[in-house]
Amino acid sequence: MFVIGIDPGLSTLGYGILEARGHSIRPVAAGTIRTNPGADIGERLAELYRDLTDLIAEHQPDAAAVEQVFVNRNLQTATSVGRASGVVLLALAQAGVPVAEYSPSAVKRALTGYGNADKQQMKKVIAMRLGLSELPSPADAADALAIALCHLQGAPMRRAIEGVK
Repeated sequence: MFVIGIDPGLSTLGYGILEARGHSIRPVAAGTIRTNPGADIGERLAELYRDLTDLIAEHQPDAAAVEQVFVNRNLQTATSVGRASGVVLLALAQAGVPVAEYSPSAVKRALTGYGNADKQQMKKVIAMRLGLSELPSPADAADALAIALCHLQGAPMRRAIEGVK
């Protein structure tokens, strides 16, 4: 099973792709998609869409985990992240990839047991769980790997619950 984790952002969108086989999870790809802050908003959203659809076509994920947009103190940041998140959800829906959304605190709680874990703690857990020799970076890609890992960690429970229905 291939899972793509996405940390939406208009200036920088982070992605991380993991493959799960049995109890083994391995990183496949991680990185960022960046847009030019000086460009028109429509052009930036179109660029995100093109790059993301290319990424989805290349890796053909079975599922996606996306960080939920939360209300930030900075309304402009929240608005731009919301726009980027809409493009992400559109691209995934058009590709037929099922999406689960997770709040930042839910991801932190799932991976560290503490919903207020800091970035360094998260990076250490990700590196340990994925067998990485270095801490993942940049931060947006590390966040996306954490989101994908959170999704994979909860998959057995979701399957068990769905089987009960």
